[in-house]
Amino acid sequence: MTVPDPDDAAPPAGDRSLRWLVVLLVSIGLLGLALVAFGGGKGGQPENAGGQDVGGQGADIGGPFTLIAPDGSPFPSTKLAGKPFAIFFGFTRCPDVCPTSLARMARLRKQLGADGGRFEIVFVSVDPGHDTPADVGRYAAMFGTPIHGLTGTDAQLAAIEKAYGVYVQKVPQPGGDYMIDHTAAIYLMDAAGRFADTINFQEPEAESLAKLKRLVERS
Repeated sequence: MTVPDPDDAAPPAGDRSLRWLVVLLVSIGLLGLALVAFGGGKGGQPENAGGQDVGGQGADIGGPFTLIAPDGSPFPSTKLAGKPFAIFFGFTRCPDVCPTSLARMARLRKQLGADGGRFEIVFVSVDPGHDTPADVGRYAAMFGTPIHGLTGTDAQLAAIEKAYGVYVQKVPQPGGDYMIDHTAAIYLMDAAGRFADTINFQEPEAESLAKLKRLVERS
């Protein structure tokens, strides 16, 4: 599998300018403010940036799931069978943690070189009230590396949130809208779908890279 270079990827024409804006703002550390402004100025409390604890331990984390792919088709976890994967939960209007985490995963995959193709990246939107499957697919495509952008029905999301011990809480905003406070950890799962580790939003990138190397080497 050839992993696209985030600098060379060619997203759909309608998303190109937004994608380059995301890349630029990540590099200068202003992404959070920019995406809040892009989303119509909806502020809100930040996600659970410091909440790296995950509910459950070891074998208690993970399990089979079925979500919805960008084209509206079912996406069962069996599509990931036989390959380790990193899975992260968030939402497309997320002002900081989500885009920063996905941009980091794209960089880490590139740094792994040929081994970058040996694991999958999965982004699950926990905001079906705003994010359609197509929205999530377009969002995932902005980061210049293959990412499975998924969402689901309320019941499907409740099931996977419980399986992974993910904290999700709507935070009401003025005007009746809401933002979402959520677990900020990236879960690393081995080729058998077993929990292996987490990547902490605030940990050094070299530490995250070492975790991914161990994940692919053991698979």
